[in-house]
Amino acid sequence: MNEAKPWYLSKTIWGALVSVAATLGAMLGLPVDAAGQTALTEAILQTVSALAGIVAILGRVAASSRIA
Repeated sequence: MNEAKPWYLSKTIWGALVSVAATLGAMLGLPVDAAGQTALTEAILQTVSALAGIVAILGRVAASSRIA
């Protein structure tokens, strides 16, 4: 595992955040089962990946110099 990636593209990080959110939600009376947590994690990760792609495209369009 030599390649680095941004934290926001990590399934582990998003899974942990969803787990914490689901636990807090259950404490407030909004239970989420394990399947729901998995689906939510995947949906968030796909959304973040899509947004990262859009930001990259917009950054390239707005750039003031060429790619060599």
